[in-house]
Amino acid sequence: MLLRPWRNIPSRCLSSLTSTYSVPPKVAIVGGGPAGFYSAQYLLKNMPDGHVDMYEKYPVPFGLVRFGVAPDHPEVKNVIHQFTAMAKSTPYFRFFGGVTVGATLSVSELLSNYDAVILAYGSAGDRLLGIAGETGPNVLSAREFVGWYNGLPENVALNMDLSCTSAVVIGQGNVALDVARILLTPPDLLAQTDITAHALLQLRESKIRDVYVVGRRGPIQVAFTIKEFRELTKLQDVNTVLRQEDIQQLVDAAGTFPARRKRLMELMVKSGQRKLQTGDNIRNCHLRFLLSPRKIVKADNTIYAVNFQKNKLEIPTDMDSVVTSTEETEAIPCGLVIRSIGYKAEQIDKSLPFDTIKHIIKNEHGRVLTHPGLYCSGWIKRGPEGVILTTMNDAYETVELLLDDLKTGRLKWSLERKTGAEAILPLLRSRDCDPVTFSEWEAIDKEEVARGNLVGKPREKSVDVAEMIGVAKGIQLSKVLFHDALNENLDEVKENKETKSQ
Repeated sequence: MLLRPWRNIPSRCLSSLTSTYSVPPKVAIVGGGPAGFYSAQYLLKNMPDGHVDMYEKYPVPFGLVRFGVAPDHPEVKNVIHQFTAMAKSTPYFRFFGGVTVGATLSVSELLSNYDAVILAYGSAGDRLLGIAGETGPNVLSAREFVGWYNGLPENVALNMDLSCTSAVVIGQGNVALDVARILLTPPDLLAQTDITAHALLQLRESKIRDVYVVGRRGPIQVAFTIKEFRELTKLQDVNTVLRQEDIQQLVDAAGTFPARRKRLMELMVKSGQRKLQTGDNIRNCHLRFLLSPRKIVKADNTIYAVNFQKNKLEIPTDMDSVVTSTEETEAIPCGLVIRSIGYKAEQIDKSLPFDTIKHIIKNEHGRVLTHPGLYCSGWIKRGPEGVILTTMNDAYETVELLLDDLKTGRLKWSLERKTGAEAILPLLRSRDCDPVTFSEWEAIDKEEVARGNLVGKPREKSVDVAEMIGVAKGIQLSKVLFHDALNENLDEVKENKETKSQ
């Protein structure tokens, strides 16, 4: 993935504009993920005297880079270095973690104290299947599962039982493959990543041997990319299983597709034709197509299967072919169901114009027309799709609009002095909220890396908000959620070392 260094971001400098007035513009950004940081970078590159304050719900920055990227994808997390360089290179950027805009602080309060506000808080909700049996134990969203193994505080105590032998993942995008890969990867390999201690412990005890990744369309129309699929095919002691009729359909059609799609189809064929490994330690990832879930079958709150309706495509080789249901059904036995059908954003403030169908803030290219000075970027602007590079380009589009509004006078930033954080911080403290600064986040970062070194990992994430704040503020806290898991992992590391030395 191509990521531009902080110093190489394109500039259309507004120094001539900012020097015209004695008061530089102040901009607030809501959300400390990629959309927020890319927006901050581009603003600061083009407003040398401008001030940017970032308000983030959690005490830690980086959003989905920290909480959404799979632990075995450390290269994607390298963008954190870029964001850190920006945050530390200018006194005009400030990070305020642990501030929930929409609860502790309103959007209108930000608009009253800043010249402009950019909403970049992402999509933290789940789309539902709308079928019987969807609620209850062992029916999860991919967002919850990913948050569980990545240390999202509200997902740490996820109600999940991995003692079953098979799981169904509904959806066939890259996130679905992430979920399958984490369930199937040997725990000793995951132990070398920044996966959370509690997740690693539970995955070591997992009895799951078969994961079914199920989609409503055919093998030609899969949404995952070749990179994600290739990783799955290279997993140690894991078979990638395709049915013969699906393999044949790929063989027949591959020659008619562009090179990139053709390579994916050929890899699917190659992996599906491999001789299956056998043995007690072997696990299987089954790719199943043309199936739509209709019911999750339970008895005494225990999952036994997912009932599917079989589908057909009007034109099997058409990427956009219409899917229709047949009268045939199929049941796939399982004890765990994870739906991976997309995220959806939430309306954090009732004053925001919200599209309840698309689950985004109503906007035109990032400008919120109903609220002068209000903009949006990232998933809350366009919906939960694309990669980090998409988010970067999207943030630049929004900031370009903001800069144009400053230049043309549409944004009346010069008419009165906005106090920014100088007014907001006393307000927050009066509401028992003492924000975490970027330097205080670095104390959390240092502690996590030190704990990781104890168990041979890049870091051991703190998963408790109170502990994060305690470390940031230098407060001694009593034992919290993840310590038991960390200590058990420490014991296991010691036992492994002793075994190898004998």
